[in-house]
Amino acid sequence: MTDPAEKLDAYLVGGAVRDQIMGLAVKDRDWVVVGATTEQMTRLGFKRVGKDFPVFLHPHSDEEFALARSERKTAKGYHGFEFHSGPAVTLEQDLSRRDLTMNAIAMDRQGNFVDPHQGRADIHNRLIRHVSDAFKEDPVRILRVARFAARFAGQGFNVAADTQALMAEMVVNGEVDALVAERVWQELRSCLGQKNCARFIRELRNCGALKKIIPELDALFGIPQTARYHPEIDTGIHTLMALDAADNLALDPMTLFAVMVHDLGKALTPESELPAHRGHERRGLKPINQLCDRFGVPGDYRSFALKVCEYHLHCHRIDELKPVTVMKVLERLDGFKKPDSIRRFALACLADKRGRTGHENASDEQMRLLLEYHRAALAVDAGAIAMETRANHSSQANVGLRIKRAIRRRRIAAIRQIKVENNDPGI
Repeated sequence: MTDPAEKLDAYLVGGAVRDQIMGLAVKDRDWVVVGATTEQMTRLGFKRVGKDFPVFLHPHSDEEFALARSERKTAKGYHGFEFHSGPAVTLEQDLSRRDLTMNAIAMDRQGNFVDPHQGRADIHNRLIRHVSDAFKEDPVRILRVARFAARFAGQGFNVAADTQALMAEMVVNGEVDALVAERVWQELRSCLGQKNCARFIRELRNCGALKKIIPELDALFGIPQTARYHPEIDTGIHTLMALDAADNLALDPMTLFAVMVHDLGKALTPESELPAHRGHERRGLKPINQLCDRFGVPGDYRSFALKVCEYHLHCHRIDELKPVTVMKVLERLDGFKKPDSIRRFALACLADKRGRTGHENASDEQMRLLLEYHRAALAVDAGAIAMETRANHSSQANVGLRIKRAIRRRRIAAIRQIKVENNDPGI
């Protein structure tokens, strides 16, 4: 079968080239076509999918082929651009509109590179650098730089000083204010799906963007905590350390989001009460809801984050809690309707525990105990209890309520038995 792309002057571009140079697995292959028209692409069988500018899908591979294009800034925000494509637009013009030098490299079918902005040198030197001053015209690029810094942190990449300066300038001149909340969540969600999410937050804070984008999180920096429990003192630093600790626990994005926001209430502690933070668990619910409302965070993320915020201290002292209190926590965490929520909750609490100076390898004893209590409660045969209760009270009203209470009593008894066997203080 003849490949219609062979009739085009096409170049592999963007992440596919970057990742190939870095020795990473290439997931998506995108191409730029030079010297072609929309009509020519259509005749060759390519299917147009782009609305703002001509992007086509290959008729066999579904890889994206875009006509080379240039752009001009016309208004604030990442929508404020006017694009031009046509046979006269060169490959170099197309590459010059890209955000970072590592993403502005093209490769022809023979494996030859077109690298007008020295992207390969920056990759070799582990630098994340902007292509041109046009970088500051698109505020989304601040988020992308932070995400790339997180993605490649393990390989020693750093943001170039001149790029950091441009990002800070974008914050000062108000360009970052044009960011759409949904797009911020999109980038944050991508970051939550990879390691080094703390690096994403650090880069946003380094340029001043965190205060504008996620003010609830930025407000934690400079808030003191009791040194006995938090030798790192600063609440913002603790949050970053908890996110770093989470990297070793293989947390899913929803759990990692909960770790990120679990202490937002500490920014609302009255100054007269510092460095103690009594009641911060309840205070944190409002800023979490505000953040979720603004970004359109999915409901399951919000619900779980609120639970972690409100109950994480219960996990840290789980052995001291009475069996009935442990049962209440398991119920509030949906531990019997959604059993996996307890494991997620325990992991989030472990990240919180290890996110402290000198406690990076702290024991997982509380997490183990919580899971043990949960297993014991789950093991109670609810079906057998229901049959027994119906047999004994079949002629009485509210049998359903009696069954529910009987199951709950047996679960509390099962938790108490584990506490007795472990010699836990909260019996």
